[in-house]
Amino acid sequence: MSAESTPGPGIPDETGTTGPRHRAKGRRRKPRKRHKGMMIMAWTAAGIVVLGGTGAGYVYFKLNGNLKSVDIDQALGTDRPEKADNGSENILVLGSDTRAGGNKKLGGGSDDGSARSDTAMIVHVNKGHKKASVVSIPRDTLIDRPSCTDTKGEKYPAANSVMFNSAYSTGGAACAVKTVESITDLRMDHYLEVDFAGFQTLIDDLGGVEVTTTKRIDDPDSHLKLSAGTHRLDGEQALGLVRTRHGVGDGSDLGRIQLQQAFIKALLNQVKDVGVFSNPKKLYDLAQTATKTVTTDSELGSVNKLVSFANGLKTITPANMNMVTMPVAYDPADPNRVLLQKKQADQIWKALEHDKPIPKSATKGSAAGEAKGVVSAP
Repeated sequence: MSAESTPGPGIPDETGTTGPRHRAKGRRRKPRKRHKGMMIMAWTAAGIVVLGGTGAGYVYFKLNGNLKSVDIDQALGTDRPEKADNGSENILVLGSDTRAGGNKKLGGGSDDGSARSDTAMIVHVNKGHKKASVVSIPRDTLIDRPSCTDTKGEKYPAANSVMFNSAYSTGGAACAVKTVESITDLRMDHYLEVDFAGFQTLIDDLGGVEVTTTKRIDDPDSHLKLSAGTHRLDGEQALGLVRTRHGVGDGSDLGRIQLQQAFIKALLNQVKDVGVFSNPKKLYDLAQTATKTVTTDSELGSVNKLVSFANGLKTITPANMNMVTMPVAYDPADPNRVLLQKKQADQIWKALEHDKPIPKSATKGSAAGEAKGVVSAP
């Protein structure tokens, strides 16, 4: 999660074009047929299940008081894709790279008072909540951002050919959600966000995460040095790994996404190995950290609601989770930017809409970062 992947300001020169779908105002989708970092936020939030054994009282109110939430529904109104009626859910998971406060040292750069969505993933939880599809959205993708209103009621005009992560820096969570919905024509049922400091603390609370690297990684920008081999990463090293861009692969954000996806799978294995769901103290410590550092949509803005949500994700394992990157091509006008491949991306959105597996043809030939296989669970 690193702002150095943006050579200039959050909004680039008007180069390249993309093809997000535009929906007529008030349009409603027909009922769907029957048939979640960073992802770190969704599964670490599962630590809240400790409350299932403690009930209300001091612990409940303490954790409940830690939570921060944003009212996405009120900000976006009714001009949105309809909710799925087949039991599946779509969750927008963002990692923010604000340089304020304790995040300045971790993120690098100056404290300019702004924040960007450094990592963005759409997590589609299938009906029955036993499988999940995860679609990473490259932060450097040039898109047409719709007009939006933030949670304070301030309005922002639409903008063409701007970086995807500029949506969050412009209008916050609500604008990021609306932008994703305009690209995918899918309703985002929930929103989860974590920052640099929160990510590092969550990993430390878990006791670190073990990964195996097939190549040496040395990136001065993310302060990460790893030899080839097996390592137990602490929070600072884990943050460096998911932020590294120039230390491995082709130096692109796409390569960093490949590292992030591999780390997430290693993280899920670690959560299982340390007994997060059976160790009351571990659960409480994790719950304390998660509720202090994770921001949710208002529907998940209480401990009880977060407990129910987290319980529904416990059965999702790396083996039944498919992770892909939104199909893109490098922008001929700027190698630091990528362009959405609309026809292929539409295959992904259609599969998620109907709660089906993402076809391999959807990502065939898409630009990649040449970091696949560099990191894996041991």
